[in-house]
Amino acid sequence: MEEPSVLDYVKSRLNPYRKKGSELSIRDIFGFEAAAGEIEESRPEHTGEGNLTPSTGVHQPWPWRSMTGWGIAIVAQSLLEPPRSYVEWAVGLYLVSAIMMVWSIFSGELEDSKSQVSPGGEPSLSVNSAMIYIGIPLILLAFLAFGGNRFTSVNLFLWSAAILFSILALWEKQLRKGSGNRLYGWISQFGQGIHIRITSWQILFFAGILVIGFFRFYNLNGVPGEMFSDHAEKLLDVSDILQGDYPIFFTRNTGREAFQMYLTAFIVKFFGTGLTFTSLKLGTILAGLFTLPYIYLLGKEVGNQRVGLIALFLAGIAYWPNVISRVGLRFPLYPLFAAPTLYYLIRGLRYSHRNDFLLAGIAMGLGLHGYSSMRIVPLVIILGVIIYLIHNRQKKDLVNAFSGLVVLTFIALVIFLPLLRYFLEQPEMFNYRLLSRLGTSEVNYPGPVLSIFFDNLWKAWLMPFWKNGNIWVHSVTDRPALSVIPAAAYFFGLLYVFIRYIKYRDWLDLFLLLSIPALMLPSILSLAFPAENPSLNRTGAAYIPIFVIIGLALERFLSGIYRSAQSLSRKWAAIIIGIVFLVISLVQDYSLVFDKYRWQFLNSAWNTSEIGLVIRSFADSVGGKDQAFVVPFPHWVDTRLVGINAGYPQKDYALWPDSFESTTTISGPKLFIIKPEDQEAVRKIQGLYPEGFFEKYNSALAGKEFLIYFIPPLDE
Repeated sequence: MEEPSVLDYVKSRLNPYRKKGSELSIRDIFGFEAAAGEIEESRPEHTGEGNLTPSTGVHQPWPWRSMTGWGIAIVAQSLLEPPRSYVEWAVGLYLVSAIMMVWSIFSGELEDSKSQVSPGGEPSLSVNSAMIYIGIPLILLAFLAFGGNRFTSVNLFLWSAAILFSILALWEKQLRKGSGNRLYGWISQFGQGIHIRITSWQILFFAGILVIGFFRFYNLNGVPGEMFSDHAEKLLDVSDILQGDYPIFFTRNTGREAFQMYLTAFIVKFFGTGLTFTSLKLGTILAGLFTLPYIYLLGKEVGNQRVGLIALFLAGIAYWPNVISRVGLRFPLYPLFAAPTLYYLIRGLRYSHRNDFLLAGIAMGLGLHGYSSMRIVPLVIILGVIIYLIHNRQKKDLVNAFSGLVVLTFIALVIFLPLLRYFLEQPEMFNYRLLSRLGTSEVNYPGPVLSIFFDNLWKAWLMPFWKNGNIWVHSVTDRPALSVIPAAAYFFGLLYVFIRYIKYRDWLDLFLLLSIPALMLPSILSLAFPAENPSLNRTGAAYIPIFVIIGLALERFLSGIYRSAQSLSRKWAAIIIGIVFLVISLVQDYSLVFDKYRWQFLNSAWNTSEIGLVIRSFADSVGGKDQAFVVPFPHWVDTRLVGINAGYPQKDYALWPDSFESTTTISGPKLFIIKPEDQEAVRKIQGLYPEGFFEKYNSALAGKEFLIYFIPPLDE
């Protein structure tokens, strides 16, 4: 049966001769019933006070408990919003909210959404021996060829061939149940012409995508508006690539994995954006966008497609994922690869499909070339397998888990091969950043290690509700990581999933809950520098299960209101409440990203773009790029960024006062940029070039002014 469109609904309402019972309902338009192909939901025969199954035709009671609990939770979270936070009141209200929400769950106001999973088949242990015999020697040859920390045409060919033959050796050729029939049906209809039907669900979905696209790309140049030193390091690495140097691991600035640098080099060449902040941002914004489909798929896996869509939309507009994607550093690479790893791992364990484990291994291996926080994901995988085996102890489950883990690990290692060789050659450099936070290579622990760990764990766990850290680079400091509505939904979702686990003992519910602190471990394990915890960047992948739980909570709440409604007005109430929640989230997350974060960043970063613009104007008019200089001063601008912003990415404009005299051999006009507080440099340059004159550049931001000392040519 085809799904009715919005137009069909309008026609049915306007038709005065419609037959009784033929009217399209709001449920049909907004998808409150499970769509075709959606995972069926199990429903108890009797779930409490007057709550009979839908087949009886008796409506559920109006969910006043859950509505009260939600209202109290929203008020509680609002009290934790800066600048003034009323912690005691918020905690008290959250406790009352928890009581109301638990009461609503046990009273039957909320219908169970536990998905029925078809038992997986027997796991396959067969492999393509011919491909293995070819793949293993290629792996060994590629490993040997990766010496010297350089990609070459030879080792890239061997590595690519090793990956290809390893995948071919393990890939299951059988189509999944039903997929062959769908493919055959599509092919058989192709010759009869393709009929495109636009449904209301598709309209909602694509409208959500458009809104997400706006949030992720709007004011790309202005948010954030300046670079800082880490960006200079990245662009210099990209410059090395464009000049023909291809490292496996970039050793500049304590070491970095390679994925972002090669991605940015591709963007520079393909889009022609140059060695600029925009090139860095485009790559990381795309990484953040490509994470979202897997949040949708995980939402469907845990609940249904409505859960997936809500999770997708809220994660797409949310301040946390948006900010760590916009800043132009490697942060979004962690969730980008963690999301498919988790999704395919879960599917592999649930349905015994080897190909899912294979895809999880591919995502895992690629992710290890991205951001160092991804190194925690192997432990998260092991955690998931252990939880699965505790709850599923049949022989086929054991075989499925262990064989799948072997497949996942093998293919991940093959893809990790270049870094594995580098790690064996340079373990200190490879692990420097990790050990500097986890160990005492830079500073001693500021207190007992266990005390620091549990304090970090507590702060990270509270981060969605309380404070997300004090690092201005990638957060609005000292505020909750979630806006008000998602935070309240997350609170409800945690309770709901925990109670659902107690009731059904499904391993996936427990894994969903425990994966959150596990994915936060890269931040929690900052034992030597506990002030760096919590942080939005090192906990980035945790927003994946968090927004899935948020989607589940909102879907259960709104569906509960809708199912209990006995009149059209009450059905519309569910829709209106959902729209109000979304609008509130849109407004607050927009303000957080495009107002608070934007101005906080600009006030914290130095205005190298303005200095670069002055030098570029000078070079394009009366002078040249080599006749301008920036006098360094402690805790001031990174002079490499001045060159990048001026359009000369290979040039560092630093000139220390001790070297002023070296400029006397340069003919033509000269330009010096000096910080107003550097009076020693002012006196020295005036003594050397008395014919020059100063002009103060008034920045758009207070406190960012600088002095321009212009020296005209001698013949003027």
